[in-house]
Amino acid sequence: MTIANYLTLLRLLISPIFLLSYTAHEALGISPIVLPYLLLALLAISELSDACDGYLARKYNQVTDLGKILDPMADSISRITVFLAFTQPPVSLPVFLIFIFLYRDSSVSTLRTVCALRGFALAARLSGKIKAVIQALAALAIILLMIPHSQGEIQTATLQLVSTWIVSVAGVYTLFSGLDYIYANRRYVAKLLTIPQAKDLATRSRKYLKQMYLRSRA
Repeated sequence: MTIANYLTLLRLLISPIFLLSYTAHEALGISPIVLPYLLLALLAISELSDACDGYLARKYNQVTDLGKILDPMADSISRITVFLAFTQPPVSLPVFLIFIFLYRDSSVSTLRTVCALRGFALAARLSGKIKAVIQALAALAIILLMIPHSQGEIQTATLQLVSTWIVSVAGVYTLFSGLDYIYANRRYVAKLLTIPQAKDLATRSRKYLKQMYLRSRA
């Protein structure tokens, strides 16, 4: 465990707190007027931890295998949690928009993991970093809209319409970033889909099962 990894874990911890604060603020005694400021603070801490963990890991030469796994996982969980929370009133985002984020992150994470198991690493793309910034700005914009809404200055319908458009733009770029990642690494994807690779995997699986059988008989 390093400082960077602790910051990543902090981001994971904030995710359910954000979700509960938004969906159960009345039960928790949080007024609608205070809620946007609380969500703003939680989002700021989460995004700052995201910005700092990688920087600290590189600066102090503390890049670890655990951090390589936790960091993208924490990014995905934290941002999807935020937008998933916003599917509930008063923002009420369409659920299908959140599935764009979910499908993109799941596909890229699976591809990265499978390639790592095959012995080659996939480099990060600039489009992925821009995607993270756009999603953070989208979440920030929605929370800022909640402030005048909580004070009765804008209607709920306006909040929902503008929020849907904001997240739609973020969703379009998220989809583009996923396609860009796959296209940029198409050579590695092709390797995974070739028949020799499949045969090799099947052969190693049979050898592993045979070894396990022999050990059980010993």
